[in-house]
Amino acid sequence: MTTLYRVTDPATGEVKEEFPTATDADILTALDRSAATFTDWSRTPVAERTAVLTRVAQIYSERAEELAAVIRTEMGKAAPEGKGEVALCSRIYQYFADNAEAFLADEPLRGPKDGTAWIRRKPVGSILGIMPWNFPYYQVARFAAPNLALGNTILLKHAPQCPRSAQIMEDIFLEAGLPEGAYINIYASNEQVADIILPDPRNHGVSLTGSERAGAAVAAEAGKNLKKVVLELGGSDPYILLDTEDVAKSAKTFFATRMGNTGQACNSPKRMIVMDDVYDDFLSSITEAAKSLTPADPRAEDSKLSPLSSTAAAERFIEQVNDTVSEGATLLAGGKRYDGDGAFVEPVVLADVEKGMRGYYEELFGPAVIVYRASSEEEAIELANDTPFGLGAAVFSTDSERAERVADQIEAGMVFINTPEGSREYLPFGGVKRSGVGRELGPLAMDEFVNKQMVFKKNA
Repeated sequence: MTTLYRVTDPATGEVKEEFPTATDADILTALDRSAATFTDWSRTPVAERTAVLTRVAQIYSERAEELAAVIRTEMGKAAPEGKGEVALCSRIYQYFADNAEAFLADEPLRGPKDGTAWIRRKPVGSILGIMPWNFPYYQVARFAAPNLALGNTILLKHAPQCPRSAQIMEDIFLEAGLPEGAYINIYASNEQVADIILPDPRNHGVSLTGSERAGAAVAAEAGKNLKKVVLELGGSDPYILLDTEDVAKSAKTFFATRMGNTGQACNSPKRMIVMDDVYDDFLSSITEAAKSLTPADPRAEDSKLSPLSSTAAAERFIEQVNDTVSEGATLLAGGKRYDGDGAFVEPVVLADVEKGMRGYYEELFGPAVIVYRASSEEEAIELANDTPFGLGAAVFSTDSERAERVADQIEAGMVFINTPEGSREYLPFGGVKRSGVGRELGPLAMDEFVNKQMVFKKNA
């Protein structure tokens, strides 16, 4: 069988390693093991389950350099960002280790006069995770940590670009004391997911982080088989600048946020909506910042602009930019791939992007800044909400009441006020509209793949 799983260094285009795609028999065996292990793992005391997560958190901290180097080669993540991702994973595992028992506590119900009633949260079984390449460890952590704490078991299908980190994560769980079969890495094909895993009664749900297309396909198959889904899909998040005392500083903050992971983040602020009185100065500052950013070796500690995840990703990004410009947008910076075999692209600044243009509604998954001018709060809100996505948003103003007033009218799963968007282990993550359904991280993460069992006890 031709393998789907290979490590291709996006900085050079060189294939470094290949892994065999699973056979159908491999997938059936994994389903057997995951379901069998669930019986014991679900009955393991919460304190013992969380002790494993604590050890996982420690291992991530101990092996940060090594783990960061792996994803640098797999998908081009710069060394400092890779170590930052590993550190965030450590915090996520520790957060659920520290809080799972409280999150799982019985919830009393009000109302009964002839007895007592409560909600008891119980695991449901083996859950499938389908994860993307842009944050190879983090995306898995935010799915795996709460579900393992809850008592579910996991089959994990990672992106074909990330087979090495995928296997390392299973190895870390085993090293930390997780029972064999509680977390299984599978090099599965999309067809095996649709034809074998989702129809199988031993599977009890699926969580996917990825594109709209992938989310729609998986949700359709899951629905056909009456399986619950959690979907974290695309985003075209607005970043609204209502006013500022320092335009250049505001532009620098936005640009740094947008360039994180070379712009390859679902919740990256892709649309900057700037009030008319500071628009020109802001656009000038952001354009200058984009022109000054050049590629750097992702291994370097001061790396600022890494390659995109693949040459295909770079080609699609440039195509989106070129199409938007051909439709009438103004290109102020970037727009080209750098010479060589790697997937490096110039940072892009676009203005005058209007309805009907490709860049107006599509998610530009790369180092692109689109700047919009707004003449009023109402226009800024209308622009912010005029998107099929609804993942995150950020609102900035020196007047906190003004910022809250505008933030309250944004259609998104997450809104940040006077701070850039970002992931924190204690903040629920997820969106509305075409950005998906369900929540990860924070206390809501353990309310997804769970049996909220009602128990009623009549008075004697």
